[in-house]
Amino acid sequence: MNVVADVERVFSYGTLRLPHVQRALYGREVPTTDDQLLGHRLDWVLITDARVIETSGSDRHPILRRGGAEDAVTGACLELTASELEATDAYEVDDYVRTMVTLASGRTAWVYLERVTDAGR
Repeated sequence: MNVVADVERVFSYGTLRLPHVQRALYGREVPTTDDQLLGHRLDWVLITDARVIETSGSDRHPILRRGGAEDAVTGACLELTASELEATDAYEVDDYVRTMVTLASGRTAWVYLERVTDAGR
């Protein structure tokens, strides 16, 4: 039996759930569990990084923005190794910031949210 001691959970609502993106980033398809993130809403961001566009096949990626209590985003919780989390950090462009959240299931996971700057407020 293969037991991974240090699993990094990442909540994905977009391209990280795609098998071809997982194979490109991690060399395998990773275990996932359906879940939701409450209090957020889905929007879109234009990607200009050619490497990310080549990996995902698209220049439009979903992005999470803070929403109201009635908002929820459905996605999947990915189980990654520490080195796979580093690969995910390298894949995500500067529009995103990695943040720890509690999902609807009660599990904690990293999620890539919209990076809010002082100019964006």
